Amino acid sequence: MAPLPGGLIYLDHHATTPVDPRVLEAMLPFFAEKFGNATSRQHRFGWEANDAVEKARKQVAALIGAGSKDIVFTSGATEANNLAIKGMARAALRLAAARSGHADDEGSVDGIRNHVDGIRNHIVTIATEHKAVLDPIARLQKSGWRVTVLPVGRDGLVEVSAVAGAITDRTLLVSVMAANNEIGVLQPIKEIAAAAHARGALMHTDAVQVIGKMPFDVEALDVDLASITAHKVYGPKGVGALYVRRTRVAIEAEVDGGGHERGMRSGTLNVPGIVGFGAAAELARSEMAGEATRVGALRDRLLAALRSTTGGLTVNGDMERRLPGNLNVSFDGVDGQTLLLGLDDVAVSSGAACTQAGPSHVLTALGHSTDRALASLRFGIGRATTASDVDYAAAKVADVVARVRVTESVAK
Repeated sequence: MAPLPGGLIYLDHHATTPVDPRVLEAMLPFFAEKFGNATSRQHRFGWEANDAVEKARKQVAALIGAGSKDIVFTSGATEANNLAIKGMARAALRLAAARSGHADDEGSVDGIRNHVDGIRNHIVTIATEHKAVLDPIARLQKSGWRVTVLPVGRDGLVEVSAVAGAITDRTLLVSVMAANNEIGVLQPIKEIAAAAHARGALMHTDAVQVIGKMPFDVEALDVDLASITAHKVYGPKGVGALYVRRTRVAIEAEVDGGGHERGMRSGTLNVPGIVGFGAAAELARSEMAGEATRVGALRDRLLAALRSTTGGLTVNGDMERRLPGNLNVSFDGVDGQTLLLGLDDVAVSSGAACTQAGPSHVLTALGHSTDRALASLRFGIGRATTASDVDYAAAKVADVVARVRVTESVAK
């Protein structure tokens, strides 16, 4: 990829990635030349757009080992997570009501829940999930769903035995993310899915951060739902997808109005974005192995440099089960905001892009104090990152940390 503009070093690839020029090239014709609506079936413009969407659907499916008919395009992973969690919850309630003969004529899920016995109305998740999972689950909890939010260890990993122990005969869904967006740890998804299925529950995973970086196969892992997005894998923003294992899972649409995407997500398809997602998925599939090795080496180089120059450093999250391009570290005796302000030419973050107010809920779930959580940096190494970028960033961080510590020591 070409160097990024402005002389800035971008090490925040977990927040978003630049669109790969090859992806942009694939998208451009669908803005002006091939501008048809993919559901216009009466002329060539619509046929052309539909063919492009179906090609992209196959490309995205191939990246995660799925069948193309199990891919539902969305506006992004947040919508995909909401569709998976709330859509499945509503479908389960209605199915249970229909089987018991208590279907609510007004379609009220609250009314259904009140008079259907034995319904699966329990969801299990973990404390370090993205807010796009925790918030939809919290909304269900407010309307009467039972929810178990499991803790993680200091390494950021959840124990499979803890998940298995939380699942009951009333559990509908287990939702655990494949790779954490802040600390990069890889959860044991295959084992968790097996535990869920053993009790008749289904398995959803937010796979946003892992796709395109490490192998992720829905068949090998035996997951039932998986949320993904384009902009974390060098594709455009505003397009994502939900994998739905249709042989097991019933989903009720979040958005009605035409029955698009096999009735699971109505709305005119974002053809240029979907084409870009497909191109990005194909590139990731072909280049992932070599890129994982390269960025993993750069991550290790960055950590070694920081350790050699900066004391009082703690790595957050397990280093073995981790995304190759992720590093999250805390610095003792440093104000986090001052640290970030000092890194004026290195783009990093202190946590998820979606939740910048206050300390990271992920880091506090690991047992860190508010001060420690606020004095943390998340580095996301990507396709355009070079060894010189990493070396410069390490030196800059060491310099800023030293200056901040001196300033704060004098102030005391």
